[in-house]
Amino acid sequence: MNADFNQDHFALFGLPRRFRLDDAALDTAYRKVASEVHPDRYAHAGDAEKRLALMMATRVNEAYRTLRAPLARARYLLSLAGVDTQEETNTSMPPDFLMAQMEWREAVGDARAARDVGALEEVSANLARERRGYEAELAEALDDRSDTVTAALLVRKLRFLEKLEQEAGDAIEALLF
Repeated sequence: MNADFNQDHFALFGLPRRFRLDDAALDTAYRKVASEVHPDRYAHAGDAEKRLALMMATRVNEAYRTLRAPLARARYLLSLAGVDTQEETNTSMPPDFLMAQMEWREAVGDARAARDVGALEEVSANLARERRGYEAELAEALDDRSDTVTAALLVRKLRFLEKLEQEAGDAIEALLF
């Protein structure tokens, strides 16, 4: 078994420690490493080796899920740098973001109350555009400037957008089904 428990997620897959990742390279590396540690390959091994294979497979899957999701990847990169994003404790946001946050919440609430799937889909599309913009800013902050303070703020903003996108998606689903 080649995988090492002490490697960070990026090293586990042989990828550079960056926010910007090549999704295809991540997928290819994941398939390769996952096949090396898959528990079925150790079906005839001893109990200790079977347990180790299962633990490694779990770790590989967790690492893949973390690196695959931009918000989780950013959190992970910040944690590697020793930065706490303070998502649970730091609720301060720039005034323009707070205003936008209120407008997005109101738009979702109004569309849900009106049972307007089209309006919810429009809000959802706008939120997705905002999220992509913040992810681009996050890539610049982490990869280009090593600005962890800005990156932590962007993670908090993205967490809010993720929750609101989920809320809009749930509202659409509730209206359609």
